[in-house]
Amino acid sequence: MNYKVYILPLLFAMSMQSCDKRLDLLPQQQLADEIVFQNPTTAYGALIGVYSKTQNFDFYGSFPQIIGDFLGHNVNFLGTFPTIQDIQNFAAISTNANVQSLWRQHYEVIAGANKVIDNIHTTPTLTEAQANQYEGEARFLRALAYFQLSNLFSHPFQVSQGTNLAVPLVLEDFVGEISFPARSSLNAVHQQIIEDLTQAVALLPTSYSSEELTRGRATRGASLALLARIYLYRDELAQSIQAARDALAIGIYQLAPNFNFYNGNSAEDIFSIQNSAIDNGRTASGGWASYYNPAALGGRGDAVFSNELIATFEEEPTDLRYTFRLEGIATDGLLHQFTTKYPDAATNSDNAPVLRTTELLLTLAEALAKSSTAINGEALAILNEQIRQRANLPAKSISSSTELVEAILIERRKELAFEGHHRMDLLRNSQDLRSDNSNAAFGGNRTILPIPQRDIDVNEGLSGQQNPGY
Repeated sequence: MNYKVYILPLLFAMSMQSCDKRLDLLPQQQLADEIVFQNPTTAYGALIGVYSKTQNFDFYGSFPQIIGDFLGHNVNFLGTFPTIQDIQNFAAISTNANVQSLWRQHYEVIAGANKVIDNIHTTPTLTEAQANQYEGEARFLRALAYFQLSNLFSHPFQVSQGTNLAVPLVLEDFVGEISFPARSSLNAVHQQIIEDLTQAVALLPTSYSSEELTRGRATRGASLALLARIYLYRDELAQSIQAARDALAIGIYQLAPNFNFYNGNSAEDIFSIQNSAIDNGRTASGGWASYYNPAALGGRGDAVFSNELIATFEEEPTDLRYTFRLEGIATDGLLHQFTTKYPDAATNSDNAPVLRTTELLLTLAEALAKSSTAINGEALAILNEQIRQRANLPAKSISSSTELVEAILIERRKELAFEGHHRMDLLRNSQDLRSDNSNAAFGGNRTILPIPQRDIDVNEGLSGQQNPGY
């Protein structure tokens, strides 16, 4: 039997030996896997372990999402971490510790998912339905990891129609012979994401035994919603529309009548990373809520409304979404505005929103609006009768399809602020990230992150594959 160990997970195992949530590669790894997947309880534990890794600060414990907002100028990062300041200022280098950790943590999720996918069907006492479900969940989580990685480390599809390099595809459990994977094209990574999600749609249930599980574990609807998003990112509008319609047709996702759904598990939520006071991605430096809250409320006071986001809201001051804010002293000692989407700075028990109904509706509306040179009536109805009406805003008069798309993107910015979407919403629409930095232009080298140098040093497959400009 020919066993393979990919150098990426091997490096992460070696570098994480002093951490609690480590991925150890031991000589007896093969034996350990055989033991784990011979027992349904420990096999289930292997899957739950992958979910646990998604709580990590550098996966969905806030950092990639904060990057999405401060590079897109929804947020000003005022913290004192030099490595994060460098990313905000488009000045990161390939040895940046935060960039290294982002890369590592995503590949740890991928490694855990690969292990489940490759081994779960060997568990003798699991029913076929159970094994299929666990495989589907692992495929969804692997797709989510590759989706985030490709967004962070490669230019969007619109720069070169996906022919540019993205990240290495590692799709097998690792036990044995070392391999050195090179970066795959963005198209190849996207196609793998689409394949995983398509299989997940076929394997997963629409719901579980409780709302917490239905909104906190991978489902058919979550897979369809992420498919709708990646198709939109690729300008594959018909596919995005169909995936969004299929998700909504399941019938358990609804626009909440008001904004009292944050941190709940309501019909507004499609998939959220589930946190609690004793089980979350908080680190010594904080977590999701810590960055978004002032010190007076137990937070760090690092991430505040940007002036640009404030100006966007103040164009329509009756917008109810603008009421979800408070004033407080930030890290710089000055008074700033903070979001109240994540109020529990003390314990970081707030759930991390990944997919929700409002985004799915906005995705459907944008894809519909872009599909025709005429004004699409359904897209206009979503904009005015659902999104804007809930926000206490009057119907918007639209005179062209271009104006409709622009209006939808403004609503995306306001609705999804502090959830990490704005950077990619700008880039996939060929827009500059910021106007105050020449490195922030669409297609610019510094709009994406560098491949970590330590990975290039140990993986000959990455030789000569650093992103330009680093």
